[in-house]
Amino acid sequence: MQAHLPTYTNYNRIRCVVVLGSLVVCMVALSVANLVIGSVAVDFHSEAGWRILFDIRLPRLMAALILGGALAVAGFLLQTFFNNPLAGPFVLGISSGAKLIVALVMIVALENGIVLNSWGMIGAAFLGAMLSMGFVLLISSRTKTMGILIICGIMVGYFCSATTELFITFAKDTNIVNLHNWAQGSFAGISWNNVVVMAIVVALSMVATIFLAKPMGAYQLGVSYAMNLGVNVRRFRVYLILVSSLLAACVTAFAGPIAFVGIAVPQLLKRVLKSQTPGIMIPASFLGGSVFCLLSDLMARVLFAPTELSISVVTSVLGAPIVIWIMLRRAGQRDE
Repeated sequence: MQAHLPTYTNYNRIRCVVVLGSLVVCMVALSVANLVIGSVAVDFHSEAGWRILFDIRLPRLMAALILGGALAVAGFLLQTFFNNPLAGPFVLGISSGAKLIVALVMIVALENGIVLNSWGMIGAAFLGAMLSMGFVLLISSRTKTMGILIICGIMVGYFCSATTELFITFAKDTNIVNLHNWAQGSFAGISWNNVVVMAIVVALSMVATIFLAKPMGAYQLGVSYAMNLGVNVRRFRVYLILVSSLLAACVTAFAGPIAFVGIAVPQLLKRVLKSQTPGIMIPASFLGGSVFCLLSDLMARVLFAPTELSISVVTSVLGAPIVIWIMLRRAGQRDE
């Protein structure tokens, strides 16, 4: 009796299980490393050591895990919407728009003695993200060239970032001046209250994303194909914009703008998994984004300790070569 060889589909399933399992293992290992390794050695026999662990490192670890995953998923949603591998919250200026409105709201609040809570920060970030997304959609409706759209998004990002830095530079309040670190991207200073709020927002957004997975798969095959399957494309696009903007806004509200995660992680996973099926890519992107940000945050804290790097510096150094490699491979495949 001749044994049946595994089919291509079975190979794909095995690959997905191996990749997802590897990401989980890396996430656990990096989580332990982020708790144990730092500029200050943790003494587990002292109360001070446990306070460092539970009040500083653990909330920061949870932020990197939750927000890193959210950012990668937001990138995957935007790449699906625009059908462009370079689409992402940072490149399209969505993160920078969110940063600008959060900075303005925080400046006004602090100057008037008002403490802005986590929900207020997310609301301000979501408003900024939607304003930037509205501009990007306006440009996309006037041009079919994705290169122009990307360039316009980058210009929006530069404008918003420059305006934010201008306000922060001339601020007088010391608390406002401290916004500079946040504006560069950082997981430092995260509280447990922040973690609870971001976990709620990201969890609800992920539930919505999972419900969008089936119509997203049809949409990837073309608008006409999706409409023939009964997908309300206009409504679907609205949901996709809202969810991706909310995820990007949540990241920016607590950690500031973080570069390249939303682009590099989904594109790299598509090539490793050899699939862009939403049911696979959504959890893979979340795990991949978490691993990427956990590694980046560990490097930001440890490489030049006690000096701490901006998280975007590390993600750019790690992510930019990945994006360049992906673009060169795509260009090579077109030339063949």
